[in-house]
Amino acid sequence: MEYNDQIKNRVKRMEGQLRGILKMMEENKDCKEVITQMSAVRSAMDRTIGVVVSSNLVDCVLEAEKKGEKTDELIKEAVNLLVKSR
Repeated sequence: MEYNDQIKNRVKRMEGQLRGILKMMEENKDCKEVITQMSAVRSAMDRTIGVVVSSNLVDCVLEAEKKGEKTDELIKEAVNLLVKSR
């Protein structure tokens, strides 16, 4: 699978958020503020995982259909990846 610039930018944004969280911790910011930012990163990661899994699933299903293969297992595997990520 190729990771497009949109997905890479999501990860870079999360990286920046994590650096910001570390800075907040070093500055002894209020825990509510830190937790709010951590929650934002977790939410962003969950959405990014969903994008990666769904994009990969589409590619895999199309490829399997071209080869005349069943797609049931691919879909189950994708759902399992999403469940494990939570």
